[in-house]
Amino acid sequence: MTVHLYLSLIPEALVASMLSPEEFGSYYAVSHNMKVRGQALFLEVDPDFRHEFFPIEEAYAKCVPHEDGAPKASVYISGYRVLEHMDVKALQKLYLVSSYGMVLGLDAGEFVPEKSDELHLYQEIAPVSRMVVSNLPPRTFYESITIKPTKFIKFPAMAFVDLELGELATDPERGRIGNLPYRNIEHLRDCLMSLKPDTKATKMVDRLQSAEFPYRMVRKGFHIGVGPDLMFYPMPSQEDLRDKYYRWWRSATR
Repeated sequence: MTVHLYLSLIPEALVASMLSPEEFGSYYAVSHNMKVRGQALFLEVDPDFRHEFFPIEEAYAKCVPHEDGAPKASVYISGYRVLEHMDVKALQKLYLVSSYGMVLGLDAGEFVPEKSDELHLYQEIAPVSRMVVSNLPPRTFYESITIKPTKFIKFPAMAFVDLELGELATDPERGRIGNLPYRNIEHLRDCLMSLKPDTKATKMVDRLQSAEFPYRMVRKGFHIGVGPDLMFYPMPSQEDLRDKYYRWWRSATR
C-alpha cells in the first residue's frame, strides 16, 4: 500500500498515513476511534520530502497494515513547529474537509492582486489561530508578520485565509451586516474603523479565535507561506461549488 505524507493545518501536524486523501479526510474529521468531529484542513506533501527536524523514515517504517489487512490510518510525526520546517515546493493539493467528512481538493494557482482599497478580515490558521483585520493586501500582510515584520511579533511561516466582509469592507461604519456570521460583530466593526492608511495597518479582533471558519465566507482562497515563499490555493466560486461539487458544498454549509 502507498504511504502518504500529510501536513495538517487544523490542528498543525505532520502525519504519515496509508489512507488516500479522501479516506484520510473522512477519518480525520469524523473518526469514531479518535472520538472527534470537526472541520479539517490538510495538504498532501511530496512523499520524498525530508527534513532533519522530522523522523520521517521512522514513521514510514511504522506504516504497515494491521493484522486484518486494514491500512494504517495515521502515524504522527510531529505536532510542533511543523509548518516552519516545510518546503513549499513539496506541498501538493490542499484538502478542505467539512465536519461531516466530505473532502474537496484544491490545486495551487496564481494569486492576482486586487487594485482596491477594501479592508480585509484574515483568519490565521497556523502556527497560531487569530482573527485580524487589515488594510494590507494578502502578500503585504504576510510579509508584515514574517520576513518584514512591522511589530515585535514575528512568525517564520503562516497559513491564513481572507474572509468575506460584505459591505464592511468598504464602509465599516455604516455598512450593513447582512449574513455575516462572525461573533461580536460590533467589535469587528470598531476594529475595522480603527485602521488608518499611514498609522495603523492591522488590528487583532480575537487572539483566541478557533481555527475553524465557515467555508462559505472564503473570499478568494488560501495563502500558505514559509519564509519568502508564499503559495496560493484559489477557492472555487460559489456557483462552481453548487454546480460541480454540490455534495461537498451542501455538507460544508449545513
